[in-house]
Amino acid sequence: MGNRNAREWLCLKRTVRFADTDAAGVVHFLQLLKWSHEAWEESLEKYGIVLKDIFPTTQIHTRQLDVALPVVSCEANYFKPLYVGDSINIELYPEKTNDSSFRLRFKFKKDGEQVGMTNIKHVSINPITREQCSLSNQIDLWIEESILNFQ
Repeated sequence: MGNRNAREWLCLKRTVRFADTDAAGVVHFLQLLKWSHEAWEESLEKYGIVLKDIFPTTQIHTRQLDVALPVVSCEANYFKPLYVGDSINIELYPEKTNDSSFRLRFKFKKDGEQVGMTNIKHVSINPITREQCSLSNQIDLWIEESILNFQ
């Protein structure tokens, strides 16, 4: 981790697929939120975080996660429609809100023009007690390096 250009893990690309669209042929309204979460996962991987280390898996009984990161709020705004075959860039802007929560802001761009945006807030909790707790070191460092190197 570290010593890399943050653009490698905070500027991601996607192509709109047929399954992403609704009956009118435009991207279904839920897709921006789905793509946001997928972009976040891809960003963590590109940064060097092993997803099994922060997300529950079927192996959870053999290894207890220290924290869980549920979504507590989300918002999506659409400015222009997207269609099958459109290439989009997804820019990710993490922001730590306090010791136990962070917000992920995503900008969706097509040909340099912003076509949508999402905001997703996560809170770090103890997976057993469900009480808020400090963010894991890995997430904390990812947020810190993202802010220092990109924004």
